[in-house]
Amino acid sequence: MRRTAVPRHLRKREILAGPEVVAREIAGSLGGKWCICVIAHLREGPMRFSALRRDIEGVSQRMLAVTLRNLERDGLLSRDVFPTTPPRVDYALTPLGRTLLKPVLALTIWAERHRVQIQRARDAFDGICK
Repeated sequence: MRRTAVPRHLRKREILAGPEVVAREIAGSLGGKWCICVIAHLREGPMRFSALRRDIEGVSQRMLAVTLRNLERDGLLSRDVFPTTPPRVDYALTPLGRTLLKPVLALTIWAERHRVQIQRARDAFDGICK
């Protein structure tokens, strides 16, 4: 039996890739500031959309919805809809999402500890570049 070659542009993207490619792809998905905030806020348990929006300062309704959808797509959070009027929707970290808590919380602690130094460096850089 002869195999027919599939044109390169029609092939599915290869699942196996080098570690740097995988890391870059995942970092691109999780690298947004809202992803980190959502993961940190869900550490205590499920939350409703409105509670997340209220608690995450500065996030717009659209950006929160996009962030939640992307995290759900990546398997990091679950979305549970309850048949009430109006419908109740809870978001919670999945077991995979919970594995991110330690690095995310470490990053937030690091950022808080070094916030002043980072701001000084930014101010100095901006002064030079003016």
